[in-house]
Amino acid sequence: MEVLLIGLGKMGGNMARRLQRKGHKVVGYNRSSAITHQLELEEGIIAVESISDGIAKLQSPRVVWVMVPSGKATEDTIQVVADLLKPGDIIVDGGNSNFNDSMRHGRELAGKGIHFFDAGVSGGIWGLKEGYSIMVGGDPSVFPLIEPLIKSLAPADDKGWGLVGPVGSGHFTKMVHNGIEYGMMEAFAEGFELLQARKDFNLDVHQISKIWQYSSVVRSWLLDLIALALDGDPSLNGIKPWVSDSGEGRWTVNEAINQDVSVPVIAASLFRRFESREENSYAYRLLSAMRNQFGGHEMKTE
Repeated sequence: MEVLLIGLGKMGGNMARRLQRKGHKVVGYNRSSAITHQLELEEGIIAVESISDGIAKLQSPRVVWVMVPSGKATEDTIQVVADLLKPGDIIVDGGNSNFNDSMRHGRELAGKGIHFFDAGVSGGIWGLKEGYSIMVGGDPSVFPLIEPLIKSLAPADDKGWGLVGPVGSGHFTKMVHNGIEYGMMEAFAEGFELLQARKDFNLDVHQISKIWQYSSVVRSWLLDLIALALDGDPSLNGIKPWVSDSGEGRWTVNEAINQDVSVPVIAASLFRRFESREENSYAYRLLSAMRNQFGGHEMKTE
């Protein structure tokens, strides 16, 4: 299958690599042409210098997968692509867009006869090796056209992916996923800070993280990443305790308010990230390290 992938950053670049290695024809466009040509040299993707050039290399129905930052970048890119496509073609937004924006995109593109899917993608910088968890929203009658791409990006043909509902539901599901992630990360961070606080026991927190990786109730991928983050520097002294948020935690809390659903853990974990920009603690350093481990998010160093 062939696809134009727009946006070849950390995740988009790895997705292009995975699709190419799975036998798909990947046409790649990025604002920085150096990245595109590097992928052409290393992986054999087809590098193009413009979105219009990329679309011209596809056969109908053409599939364009957008992996750019949410907000204005996504809005502008979808507009450019839509003006170049024809009825029956497909746009997939694989970024972390707000689900309300995705619902609007679906309505607007339907008026032009263009199919739209919103794909919530989880897996971060590890997706190239492990595969991506993909939550898709869109028309089930059209979904088979992009299903081969989804299966190739997922951990397996029958695992880690699904069409979860209509347009908007993919990004809504990913938003809730990230809200849960906030709460899990905060619980780990607080627990490890408590371990650190008991100075008379002189606990090796890296050793404990590795013990918990096997057969414990709290074993998880996040715990695996904690073990990696603590390897070599259990004190995390080189990391500034400043934890950013990508926005999806805020959207989750806002939606919970709109739906009269109580989400105290998710809300508290979001507010703790705000607090991290004012205080100094081991928990905040570990939160920052976790975000860097799974998503390659920037850490502030001392």
